[in-house]
Amino acid sequence: MDLNPIQFSRRRFLAGAALLAAGAAQTSRAAAWPDGKAITWVVPYPAGGSTDVLGRAIAQQLNTLLKTTVIVDNRPGATGTIGAARVARAEPDGLTVLGTSIGPQAVAPHMMGKLTYDPVEDFAAVITVGTIPHVLVVGKHQPYTSVQALVEAARAKPDSIAYASGGTGTVLHVQGELLKQKTATRFIHVPYKGDTPALQDTLGEQVQFMFAPIAAALPHIQSGNLRALAVTSAQRLKTLPDIPTMDESGFDDFVVEQWQAVFAPAGTPAPIIQQLNTAIASALQTPALTELADKLGITLVGGSPEALDKMRRADYVKWGQVIRDAGITA
Repeated sequence: MDLNPIQFSRRRFLAGAALLAAGAAQTSRAAAWPDGKAITWVVPYPAGGSTDVLGRAIAQQLNTLLKTTVIVDNRPGATGTIGAARVARAEPDGLTVLGTSIGPQAVAPHMMGKLTYDPVEDFAAVITVGTIPHVLVVGKHQPYTSVQALVEAARAKPDSIAYASGGTGTVLHVQGELLKQKTATRFIHVPYKGDTPALQDTLGEQVQFMFAPIAAALPHIQSGNLRALAVTSAQRLKTLPDIPTMDESGFDDFVVEQWQAVFAPAGTPAPIIQQLNTAIASALQTPALTELADKLGITLVGGSPEALDKMRRADYVKWGQVIRDAGITA
């Protein structure tokens, strides 16, 4: 049937109006999220750790920013993969998120055998909360004054120098393995049940060195009981301006930062991801969060979902290769 110009214009107007109405309804629904419904913030670690403390502080801010209730749900176990599995199986509606770290998303999966979820593809990146730089430290009576000196000593006498970590498969452990692989040296790995006892034995010089979180190591460096050889951040730290980076020490591609981030189940709509990103970014700018971050030794980051996605994929590949080459298993 032929349409005259007036009929044709009227039909185009009605079709356009329908599209605009549908778009407005979709925008309204997105803007109304979470519509008073509670959000569950899953922490894959026990209560009291830095990931839990940080998550609870952010959740408190989101209660106001999103005008809803954010419930923190601790699901510890299996190096953080139990909590991750809980979120991977959740509905992709923005009402369940994962506040986690590099371990369960980029390190532990390579040692756990077959998981019930894909640590990359089953999660939508939301935002990078912050990063925790590490510092390579030795006891004050150790003879090493640089990373190069430490490596040369290990080459001269293989299996004579030991390093501590908070446990097999932790970020602190795989950093030691990365140093071994990059320098073709043989260090002895001594795993502990947590970073604190590992640091204590580094202070007591039962082991020769350790890659330690900056917040835990800094007081001992400042007191002179530990000697800092290098930091693993891309740039020198404000708190240790005289300590070189690993790159400056002659070790290329040795930037290691223990990131904290937020993920949602894969398939969560982009408008919801963006609202979460915007709200959490606002929370990170509050005095309460900046003060807490300083105490925890965390550099707050924020940024886009795309930036987090790129970082977690790169780290997943990087640490997978290190772990396979080292033959590390859980």
